[in-house]
Amino acid sequence: MFSEKDLRELVDYHAPTELLSIYLNTDPSLGNADSYRLRLRTMLKSVNLSADADRVEQFFATEYDWTGRSVAIFSDSEGDFFRMYQMAVPVQDLVHVGVRANVRPLAGLLDSYGGYGVVLVDKQGARLFHFHLGELREQEGVVGAAIRQSKGGGSAMTGMRGGAATQTRVVEETVERNIRDSVEFAIQFFEEQHIRRILLSGTEENVALFRSYMPKSWQSLVVGTFSVAMTASNNEVLSRAMEVGFEAEKNREKLLVERLITQAAKHSNAITGLEPTLKAVSESRVQTLVVHSGFHAVGYRCPDCQTLTSDPEFGCSNCEEPAEEVEDVVSLAITTVLANGGEVEVVQDNVELKKAGAVGAFLRY
Repeated sequence: MFSEKDLRELVDYHAPTELLSIYLNTDPSLGNADSYRLRLRTMLKSVNLSADADRVEQFFATEYDWTGRSVAIFSDSEGDFFRMYQMAVPVQDLVHVGVRANVRPLAGLLDSYGGYGVVLVDKQGARLFHFHLGELREQEGVVGAAIRQSKGGGSAMTGMRGGAATQTRVVEETVERNIRDSVEFAIQFFEEQHIRRILLSGTEENVALFRSYMPKSWQSLVVGTFSVAMTASNNEVLSRAMEVGFEAEKNREKLLVERLITQAAKHSNAITGLEPTLKAVSESRVQTLVVHSGFHAVGYRCPDCQTLTSDPEFGCSNCEEPAEEVEDVVSLAITTVLANGGEVEVVQDNVELKKAGAVGAFLRY
């Protein structure tokens, strides 16, 4: 399972010379193992690292089981570095060579599909799920006291004074206790699984009660609700959760871009556009980099001080070194921001961000 820890390892790794990053889409709808191998060989023809290309081909020929919907491989033979991550969500085919790993697709997957906690709640208990990158990673359940109500013409439970009002109060107290226990159990589950966002499922009344008992810090992570039966299969829960979660993520990204553009217009610790953003990245001023998923650009980097720019006439005034051309300076900016302790938001299909230059940043200062 690819995690934030794995992303950090890739970001921190600096190859002695060059590192091969390759992403292969193995979605069954695109063909079979033979067609995947053909696409892989075509991609590797553009790579000038024979030892790494051979290592990747050998891996697919002898070790890979061709399950999942995508795979990412990072290989540096000179530095004896090889990492493979198999995933249940698809990515676009990509091959990249550089001193740093190209982590843009993985950062985007973590941003969109990472760390979902799902709670199916009713009056007696809850089912808990942890979905990560399209896979079920963990599930638990909690069951409280049974809810007992009298049926038919009686006005009170046997042996109980106070009639229907007393019975109703007892039922309400039992439901409240069960949901409080479910919330407590869920919070422990969320903490153990490092949940980043939460989806709730149940009747409107049960969801509202469950949410009201959650600490405010966890309430803020609830991104949506949906309805499935308590007996729903894991696949059904996953399908509905990803559907609702994806829509919630689109809405969150829309608000994020609106805030970015507004603050940039007011010169309030935000900028948009490639060159201003690269300048801020080079100065380690970026708190959160916001980039459109499909945005790529050729750029330049000073090999000494690592300054990034989109200007082909750039000359570093500090070290007077000639700039090196970078095939995808946006991907390098993503890696640089993560290495400097910043965050990255990869936005899908947002027209307003495209109009603003397809990239921007919230600044530390």
